[in-house]
Amino acid sequence: MDVFAERRAGILLHPTSLPGTVGNGDLGKEAYNFVDFLADCGVRVWQTLPLGPTHEDRSPYQCLSVHAGDYRLISLQGLVELGWLDDAELDASGDIDGQRKVRLTAAYNGFQSKASADDRQALKQFVHDHARWLDDFALYQALRSANSGRAWYDWPRGIRDRDPEALDVERKRLAAPVAQVRFEQFLFYRQWKQLRQYANDRGILLFGDIPIFVAHDSADVWAHRDWFTVDEHGELEVIAGVPPDYFSETGQRWGNPHYRWDDLKLDGFGWWLERVRSQMEMFDLVRIDHFRGFEAYWEIDARAETAIDGHWVPGPGESFFEVLRQVLGDLPLVAEDLGVITPEVTALRKQFALPGMKILQFAFDGSADNPYLPHNHEELGVVYTGTHDNNTTLGWYQDLSEDQRAIVRHYLGESHEPMPGLLVRTALASVACMAVIPLQDILELDGAHRMNVPGVSGGNWTWRFSWEQLRDEQRQQLREWIQLYGRAP
Repeated sequence: MDVFAERRAGILLHPTSLPGTVGNGDLGKEAYNFVDFLADCGVRVWQTLPLGPTHEDRSPYQCLSVHAGDYRLISLQGLVELGWLDDAELDASGDIDGQRKVRLTAAYNGFQSKASADDRQALKQFVHDHARWLDDFALYQALRSANSGRAWYDWPRGIRDRDPEALDVERKRLAAPVAQVRFEQFLFYRQWKQLRQYANDRGILLFGDIPIFVAHDSADVWAHRDWFTVDEHGELEVIAGVPPDYFSETGQRWGNPHYRWDDLKLDGFGWWLERVRSQMEMFDLVRIDHFRGFEAYWEIDARAETAIDGHWVPGPGESFFEVLRQVLGDLPLVAEDLGVITPEVTALRKQFALPGMKILQFAFDGSADNPYLPHNHEELGVVYTGTHDNNTTLGWYQDLSEDQRAIVRHYLGESHEPMPGLLVRTALASVACMAVIPLQDILELDGAHRMNVPGVSGGNWTWRFSWEQLRDEQRQQLREWIQLYGRAP
């Protein structure tokens, strides 16, 4: 199926932002209710952020694994319904994540005593089928816990450097927590597969996200340090980021290691092929975050305090995407081509016929040549009002000067229609084959409800919605606009 052959409308919402359970949303009842809402309105795409296990800051772009799912997304109520867990209730005043872990341990005990033969075989098969990454991740998680949550490069030398004898000792010592992690991944994948099937049966595609870079403290760098720019002690040599841009005057210093692309190429990009294959098992289409980094990436000395003094280094370019196409076929990928985009980046995207992204909040600088203006959009593309990194559209508009608002209104026809509806409708009217709207813009929420503020370390990734915020007239308006602009099923 060519997912870009039809006009579609999508909603951007991370599952952690779903209502319901204490702490964060999960893959339980409210996820299915959200799918029903999308289907009712004619929305045919649900875009999420990466679903991996996060560090304490909860950023889905700094995950502990590029393959694993976040245990926080596992529906505890779903385990109660299976008979493997007696109690799914969490105390909001206590350590919520700690309580989840206790419940998941109890669920494993319940599984061992009550699971059917088919379920036991399903777990065994899952562990076998995903061993290529699951064995390392499960041991990494067990070791990280046993070492008080410290990063792998601060572990004792033997396990830090993956001495075979040291790892054998730890595998035996930590057999129980390793098995627990494997079980949790089995649960996550099982629940996600069921949700995806439910969505697909209602004509809804799930749209994932692959961050180009990997967290320094991750199972992937620990297990495959030869592919990354770390020294023999695991310390960073150079790091990723971007030069000064829309979001920051000093650029963004992300702190991720870069890849040793020459070595990866000699290996046939095997590590990357497995990564993409994992995501395509989970999603119907996938966004490649920071696509421009494949053409050239911003390299910063690990000792530098800001990103200003970095420099561009050529990336793998077409050789990477040629291998991807040869091994995995024509994939439904979207290139996140934001930031400093050169003609070379655009040429790479077009060479492989990848849709790019257009953000309407970036469009109104007064220039008719601005690529984000609707009259410059391409049919093979995805248009957004904003992304998870942007302010909500209402917050964005409220922060504009009067002169800037005048430019917006002049371009959009001096309409008296209020924001954010005006920009939502403009996105849906675009020639781009896919229009994706953050749920905050459907709910008409201001900047207090944004998901992330780039360059700010605290207070991100925690926003959640409630069904009380969704009015009947908003549902009806969305349904009518999707019909009006030819994006209905």
